[in-house]
Amino acid sequence: VQLQASGGGLVQPGGSLRLSCVGSRSRYMFNAMGWYRQAPGKQRELVADISSGRGATNYADSVKGRFSISRDTTKNTDTMYLQMNSLRPEDTAVYYCNRKAWDGKTWSDESWGQGTLVTVSS
Repeated sequence: VQLQASGGGLVQPGGSLRLSCVGSRSRYMFNAMGWYRQAPGKQRELVADISSGRGATNYADSVKGRFSISRDTTKNTDTMYLQMNSLRPEDTAVYYCNRKAWDGKTWSDESWGQGTLVTVSS
């Protein structure tokens, strides 16, 4: 299982970007996909995630109201999006996509994408 992230780039403060993450569908019925980010000198943090099935979402406080996560599993692939609006310089980071799966006993990482750089600067 491999995830491919794309959509990063340079944008001015207040601008928008949409990130995409595409991968093969999970072997596990219960799973969750998420976006993480890591800024220089900082730890990787969860930005948002979305569950399989009913698509429950969760956002970091710093992005609530500005970012929106969605997921499409209607095709043979599993695709996740992150719509980022009202971007701020502090959103600058490498963004990684991730999928975790529940194997009946524990949650574990199923796959990580390679990361896409988002730079917010004037």
